[in-house]
Amino acid sequence: MTSSVGQGRQPTSEPTARTVFALAWPMTIKAIMLHGTVVIDAYLVSSLGETSLAAMGLAAAIAGFVLGGILAFSNAMQIRTAQAFGTADPVFLKSVLSAGLMISLAVGFVGLALISLFGGTLIAAMAPNAEVAELATSYLTVFSLVILGEAIGQCLSSYFNGCGRTKLPLYSFCLSVPVNVTSSIILIHGYFGLPAFSVTGAAMGSALAVFVQVGFLIWRLVRLDGYLRRVVGWRNGTFGPTLKRHMAFSLPIAATFISATFSTHICMLIYAQLSLNEFAAMTLIAPWIMVAGTVGMQWAQASGIIVAQLLGQDHSEEALDRFLSSAWRGAFVAAGGVAAIYGVVCLSASVLYADLNIETQTILFGFLPLLLVLPFPKGSNAICGNTLRASGDTIYVMHVFVWSQWLFRVPATAFAVITFDLSAFWVLSIALWEELLKFPAFHTRLYRGDWKRAKIAE
Repeated sequence: MTSSVGQGRQPTSEPTARTVFALAWPMTIKAIMLHGTVVIDAYLVSSLGETSLAAMGLAAAIAGFVLGGILAFSNAMQIRTAQAFGTADPVFLKSVLSAGLMISLAVGFVGLALISLFGGTLIAAMAPNAEVAELATSYLTVFSLVILGEAIGQCLSSYFNGCGRTKLPLYSFCLSVPVNVTSSIILIHGYFGLPAFSVTGAAMGSALAVFVQVGFLIWRLVRLDGYLRRVVGWRNGTFGPTLKRHMAFSLPIAATFISATFSTHICMLIYAQLSLNEFAAMTLIAPWIMVAGTVGMQWAQASGIIVAQLLGQDHSEEALDRFLSSAWRGAFVAAGGVAAIYGVVCLSASVLYADLNIETQTILFGFLPLLLVLPFPKGSNAICGNTLRASGDTIYVMHVFVWSQWLFRVPATAFAVITFDLSAFWVLSIALWEELLKFPAFHTRLYRGDWKRAKIAE
């Protein structure tokens, strides 16, 4: 079979913002669908009542920590694959795929072991009653299959993204979502003569869906890159050093995403100390910030993939500058689109949330000035961070993110809410101040230009 790496390495022309768009839109739709699936699952279970919904939420929160670890390492896999794909070295590509899959499975198995050892105790301590604890334990037992499936699926999705085949993970999700919804409805309520599994049926539906998703990805991997099984050798001599090198590259990126997850959860706990209306407004705006912000973040990730490929191909500094300038202009357009979505949400608060208290609607409308500005420094910082990661400057990026989160965002949120009793507007403004704090650290590093001289192929 002819190597798909060789076929895809040499572009007919220099990539531009249009190239980024071709990679970014499937990634964006998949990310939005992923967030939407969580909402759909909760909606399906909500018909069973508050007890089942609480059980699902409790089990999902525990499983979420393991899935978060898998997703964190998959982000590193995406960049590393792009570097390998750019070099057109099949040994490098095989090494990245094998090492990334090994690490992802290890994270999944370690997470499942921890859930097996401590999950029951944690559920018993957190559940409001014995019925919720029993349902949550049953849900989590079946959901363990989803965790194992995601360990493989997220790794393969990141591999395809890094190779520029971002439509394949989207296709896998388009296949799995209908399976998830249909099978969950049948298994929850016991249609077509099947037993009614209640909330556990939702976990079964998710497990069936992830098997479909992983099966599709494995099929495409065998068809497109099956030749890698016959490639002899490893990137760093033997598999042990190759795995160690991949882990060294991945850990700073994974730590960045894990830190972001933990700091966000802690801030949400602090938000609970706000007044009822302010906390409700913060709870409502958070999903919009996450979902709409996906547009800018996926654009930045797609830009990082292309930078990694260009560095692997050893393109000139001038070509890298031209591409990044084009990608940056596109990032500002994406930021404008995100700001427009925020504007519509804030201006339509009285319509979207007509059943809520007028004070809550007013607070949501008051977020408008912040949300119109936030996407621009956030998008620019994301371009910098993903470009630096693509060049291998992962530890510096980790430090910028981690220290801004734990030395600024978390303590500033605690002081604003608990000590100074500031309004929700000023609490939300901390997100903007955090981006402004990171701005000089990222941009001075990028403008220094060392990233353009990274030798990925060596």
